[in-house]
Amino acid sequence: MAKQKKQLTKKKIVTAAWKLFYRQGYDDTTVDEIIREAGTSKGTFYHYFDGKDALLSSLSYLFDDKYEELLPQLEPETDSFDKLIYLNQELFGMIETSVSRELLASLYSSQLITRGEKHLLDQNRLYYRLLNEIVSEGQKKGELTSDMSSYEITKLYALCERALLYDWCICNGEYALKAYGARVMPMLLDKIRQKGKSED
Repeated sequence: MAKQKKQLTKKKIVTAAWKLFYRQGYDDTTVDEIIREAGTSKGTFYHYFDGKDALLSSLSYLFDDKYEELLPQLEPETDSFDKLIYLNQELFGMIETSVSRELLASLYSSQLITRGEKHLLDQNRLYYRLLNEIVSEGQKKGELTSDMSSYEITKLYALCERALLYDWCICNGEYALKAYGARVMPMLLDKIRQKGKSED
């Protein structure tokens, strides 16, 4: 119960911070404003984060929250490949409307040079656990190839997603991320479909 309360408090701080970052920019957002938006105290904020900069690497938590929100909407009978594309579309839609490209670029930059924890690659994240579960289920049902392990397919999916996000950032968002992902992700991932499925 206490652990759940801690997770909820941290989630409130992260959600409040990214909402403000998007609305008024990272530089113009203060810790006091984040605390006020989250409805928490300064002591609680600093229990979880050393300062505003520490929140930059918390974007992965925001992504995981989106996946958690989508879990009930995944129908068991839906094809596993379609589930993966659906998750990608929903995530890209969320990023396009609530995460600034500048901060996303900052996150990727920081992950390239950090010597510490690389949150985006943390296999314990809900993101990776859910993807691996969908892939494993798809392989059992014969919807996804068994020529690769579920870990390899999950890694490929994450790699394709990161590649598109990186490209979107360096192109300064000159195209619609969600719409482009809808066209490109199925092409990039077509090889993971069980032979015959792509022609259905």
